[in-house]
Amino acid sequence: MQASSLRKYWIPVFNILEKNNIWVTLSHPKYTKPQKGNKTDRKDAKWICDLYMCGMVKPSFIPPADIRELRDLVRYRFKLTCMITGEKNRAHNCLTVSNLKLDDVFSDIFGRSSRSITEQILQHPGETFDVAPFVHGRCKTPIEEIQAAVDGAVSKEQAVKLRQCLNHIDELEMHKSEIEREIFRLSDKYEDILTLIRTVPGFDKNPMTAIQVLSEIGGDMSVFPTAKNLVSWAGCCPHNDQSNHKIKSTRISRAGSYFKPVLVQVANALIKSKKHPEFPTRYRRIKARRGHKKSIIAICRMILTAIWHILTDLKPYTAKGFLEPRPVSKEKVLTASQALNLLKQRGYVIKDEPIFIS
Repeated sequence: MQASSLRKYWIPVFNILEKNNIWVTLSHPKYTKPQKGNKTDRKDAKWICDLYMCGMVKPSFIPPADIRELRDLVRYRFKLTCMITGEKNRAHNCLTVSNLKLDDVFSDIFGRSSRSITEQILQHPGETFDVAPFVHGRCKTPIEEIQAAVDGAVSKEQAVKLRQCLNHIDELEMHKSEIEREIFRLSDKYEDILTLIRTVPGFDKNPMTAIQVLSEIGGDMSVFPTAKNLVSWAGCCPHNDQSNHKIKSTRISRAGSYFKPVLVQVANALIKSKKHPEFPTRYRRIKARRGHKKSIIAICRMILTAIWHILTDLKPYTAKGFLEPRPVSKEKVLTASQALNLLKQRGYVIKDEPIFIS
């Protein structure tokens, strides 16, 4: 079966064949393309059959039905989050054009205090009022600055738009909460696997992060022979395109469009961690010669490699493998200044020790 990455027409057929215990090989079109010219559907089908008979069709990873259902809800939650962000940007624009600079005095213009002031403005447009009763006691911004920030007027048209944006945000938040409850219900059966994933640094704060990983790769690592296969499937390894010793491209693929952002977000937090030095050390070493973006993808590869070993061995995370000394294959001779510069590039701070004369 040949599937397109942009269409879902193969899913109904796949579901019927799967229920009848029929083995199905699903392959991406880029791995089964015939030669250009004189192309017909009949010739395409014959070409795919010939490739399959020769064992040259690369099957795509299709998780079990329950994981696919969980993945669908998790991705829909991501879409709802994007929609909420879009509506918040539109509401922010309404406040800005109305000369209401709430973002200058509040870190979150949709928080408790800011939302109370916004509701008061919408209920009484064009009227001045004292903001003190609407500011929460834990707010650290002085009342005078908040009063100056609301020195504006909302037009009738902007008030209608802002009201609809706020109502839509509340409605989307309600839908998101219902989806999250269903996600947690579906993930209860995988609590042991989620507990192992949460032992990886960066996945223990938000319980939804581990569920996002489970929904994308599943809990059975036998479908990925090695950790490198998992990293390649997630699009976190460089592209290999060489000809006559000339490297044409090393860009990462577009795979993992829902999975990769989660890994990048966790990686950006881990490079500042003092509790887990294996991640900042590797980040600084690669950043010195390859830059920030490539070093972040390298940290994502570390995380995926750790997850593969955890789910394969069913053992919690340990940093032992990343912190083991790795001697160089060839003996290198450095001068004292070169050695000091190398240590400084890797983030070490060198201090002079005081000399005591007895």
